[in-house]
Amino acid sequence: MVYRRFSVGISLRILLITICIFVGIWLYFSQELLLAPAILGLIVIGIVGEMIYYVNSINQKLARFLDSIRFADFSSSFTSDSKMGNSFREVNMAFNEVMEVFKQTRAEKEEQMLFLQIIIQHINTGIISFNPDGKIGVINNAAKQLLQIPQFRDINDLGRLSPVLLKEVLEMKPGQRTSFKASSSLFLIIQSTSLKMGGQSWTLLSLQNINAELQSNELEAWQNLTKVLRHEIMNSITPISSLVDSLRTILDEDSYVQTEGMLIKRDGFLDIQEGLDTIANRSKGLVNFVNAYRDYTNIPEPKKEIIAVRELFENVLMLMKEELKSNETFVKAEVLPEDLEIHCDTNQITMILINLVKNASESMQKQADRMISLRGISQGDMGTLIQVEDHGPGIVKEALERIFVPFYTTKKTGSGIGLAISRQIMNLHRGSLSVESIPGERTVFTLTFK
Repeated sequence: MVYRRFSVGISLRILLITICIFVGIWLYFSQELLLAPAILGLIVIGIVGEMIYYVNSINQKLARFLDSIRFADFSSSFTSDSKMGNSFREVNMAFNEVMEVFKQTRAEKEEQMLFLQIIIQHINTGIISFNPDGKIGVINNAAKQLLQIPQFRDINDLGRLSPVLLKEVLEMKPGQRTSFKASSSLFLIIQSTSLKMGGQSWTLLSLQNINAELQSNELEAWQNLTKVLRHEIMNSITPISSLVDSLRTILDEDSYVQTEGMLIKRDGFLDIQEGLDTIANRSKGLVNFVNAYRDYTNIPEPKKEIIAVRELFENVLMLMKEELKSNETFVKAEVLPEDLEIHCDTNQITMILINLVKNASESMQKQADRMISLRGISQGDMGTLIQVEDHGPGIVKEALERIFVPFYTTKKTGSGIGLAISRQIMNLHRGSLSVESIPGERTVFTLTFK
């Protein structure tokens, strides 16, 4: 329709110019008039100029329209040229409609891009993309939390965490999957893929910390083993303990010494008594030891409730007030933000914190400055951390790798079950318990709540 009206407008102008030219020629040669042909000539010049402006205005609008699309500037609008006829109004309306469609399409794409960015930032899997030059394109919060590398702008910065990890990542092929243990609390599964965007090649890495799953499987394996051991040991030790008690009773009640000569020498008699007592005591000790297996394998499901971390700390410090005072140990409690809350079984988490604070206090007995830091830290969508830090002798690397193994202990009077139970409780909370230690400087136990 627009094209038809434009063609009609041009045709009428050409026809009008032609008529004026023929009439001017006729008046000049037939009637020998000069003024009238001159006037008609001026009219022809005016019509030609108006037609040029008419055509150029369409071209200018078309050029402005195409430039707006090329530079993605959809803020432009085209006014209704009422003075230039209906055809121009229709052209402008068509341009404005197309611009509105482009604007709406771009808005939808921006919304989709924003939605994808929000999803990437909120998933628990770490995402990193980098180009052949090593420049980081996308890195989400999960990756930042896993790697803990400040100002991570280039993939080569990964070498600050581990040069070996950087080498493995750079050598990975598209679709390849690898695993890497960065620390006692960070066991990464890394998968690589490649893509092209904007004419440039990108490598996309996904990172997952499977340390929690490994701990869960390890705990399950230990539980299964301890159940079997407990069953077999109890079946063997119970009759032995019962038999020893019976023999001791018989020896005490039915044994006698003759006036002349003895059925059993006195020393031998006393040795038998002592031996039976030793067997009885060790049997009871072994039964008590085996019962600790039951504590480890029969932890009840947590009854969770919302509790303020500040209130949790105050409860722990109140319960340990006398013990900390006698050990001359000071505890500094910090909560950020002050109103921080967690969803947990209060009794179970209190038991863990008491155990950790007690261990920290005992480790600093030979030090003059006995300070323990108790911290609650919010990580937003990444969860909440509760940390117990001391500046005692620390834990050597060999012990650090086995400290959560049931019945392993570095203390002479320890049972080795406290930390194992604590990790099991955190596992039931869908969280984790980890430790970092620098011998001679500090030790930090961290409870992570998702």
